[in-house]
Amino acid sequence: MPKLPELQPQEKVSTHLLTNEVGAPVANNENALTTSSRGPTLMQDVWLMEKMAHFNREIIPERRMHAKGWGAYGKLTITGDVSQYTRAAVLQPNTETECFLRFSTVAGERGAADAERDIRGCAMKFYTSEGNWDMVGNNTPVFFVRDGHDFADLNRAVKRDPRTGLRSPQNNWDFWTLKPESFHQRTITMSDRGIPKSFRNMDMFGSHTYSLYNAQNERVWCKFHFKTQQGIANLTDDAAFALISKDRESHGRDLFDSIEACDFPRWTFSIQVMTEEQARNHYENPFDITKIWRHAEYPLIEVGVIELNKNPENFFAEVEQAAFNPAHVVPGIGFSPDKMLQSRLFGYGDAQRYRIGVNHNLIPVNMAKVPVNDYHRDGAMRTDGNFGRTPAYTPNSGGFWTAQPQVTEPPLDLQGAMWRYEPNDDPTDDNFRAGGDLWRLLLPAARELLVCNTANHIVLVTENVKYRHAAHCQLADPEYGEAITEALKLDYKKVKQLAKLSNMQLIAETLC
Repeated sequence: MPKLPELQPQEKVSTHLLTNEVGAPVANNENALTTSSRGPTLMQDVWLMEKMAHFNREIIPERRMHAKGWGAYGKLTITGDVSQYTRAAVLQPNTETECFLRFSTVAGERGAADAERDIRGCAMKFYTSEGNWDMVGNNTPVFFVRDGHDFADLNRAVKRDPRTGLRSPQNNWDFWTLKPESFHQRTITMSDRGIPKSFRNMDMFGSHTYSLYNAQNERVWCKFHFKTQQGIANLTDDAAFALISKDRESHGRDLFDSIEACDFPRWTFSIQVMTEEQARNHYENPFDITKIWRHAEYPLIEVGVIELNKNPENFFAEVEQAAFNPAHVVPGIGFSPDKMLQSRLFGYGDAQRYRIGVNHNLIPVNMAKVPVNDYHRDGAMRTDGNFGRTPAYTPNSGGFWTAQPQVTEPPLDLQGAMWRYEPNDDPTDDNFRAGGDLWRLLLPAARELLVCNTANHIVLVTENVKYRHAAHCQLADPEYGEAITEALKLDYKKVKQLAKLSNMQLIAETLC
């Protein structure tokens, strides 16, 4: 059994102690309630649900995140054979499936510039013969945080400061450096890939770990990759500033114009596969979205090609009202114990119900191209026949719309106590290995650019936070740590001393 935290004597009531929305104490604000250290999140984590539900309703009418976006229609063509892994009709050989993709920045509002340093959202909707399959990913294989409890806090940190109304590098870097698992994503964001030249010139990733199961109900774990066929191209800070001064819609314009000119962008679609046995014995948590699966260990398996070939007719109707939800999967594709994915299974659908209504799936861009029989009734903007006189309940004597047990996903064995596990207590958890590997892969010019971008972005941040980031760089690779220390004009001897501390000791030493 996990060890209970040591109880402390009752302190006087303090405004610094966290409570829930009705004043009750919150015992843990950063770790989801799961069945084991690698198990799925439980619905009885009611504080997580409250945080997500409130966060989804904080801003109207634009999306809370990914507000600035562009979209296009296209098709997914399967050229490989992965039927040994999945029964999904959409992934069978020679299948073509219509799709809609929406690209976005993350932190900026609808009026933000396209060419800002940020990760890019890549949301995909596939109109399959078995219903809609949505994938919500980014142009990076990892994410800043791994637990749904941190999702709202991350995005508040990169949004506008509640006092000044301004974007705050201080808030941004303070949060990032207090979450050491963000280090790999920090390094990617500050690298040359932090500002893609266009949406066409970047890769896309499902990021999360999903499951696939075949006709024999055998499960494997999976990651989705989409490699650009246009080649990777990025902008320097100076080039981006010059571009923004002339065109704040550069990425959207490039996407629209290329499709209008019949220069259709394409991405090679591949998967990585890990067996359940491999996952049980993997040297780190394979369901942690801040970790990668190394290609040398789990090679890419080519599946097909995505091509974008049609622009929307109306931006608001099709791009603004497009709604994506990772809970929308089809038989043969399932979820995993990825804590962030588990939270998003609730958060995205809830955000769409709030933003564009409970019947948002009746909007044409969101509608399935197969019959829908879901017993949902009524609600604002019900624009179809509301299923007429058919029963609105199940079971019923009319034989309407019975469940389909033949598509049931195979069971997943779970072990361990229900507990709020702290990943940093896991001896296999290394938050700096992948970031260090990336540094060592970069050519000297790319390393120099990474250091310069970081220095430019963090220049207005307080020294204690700079030291925290430099210590993380030192833990990833001493050369990386020394280069960042020099660029930030810090004391390298102090950086090396800080890097020897535990995470909690490092935080204590670098508080304001």
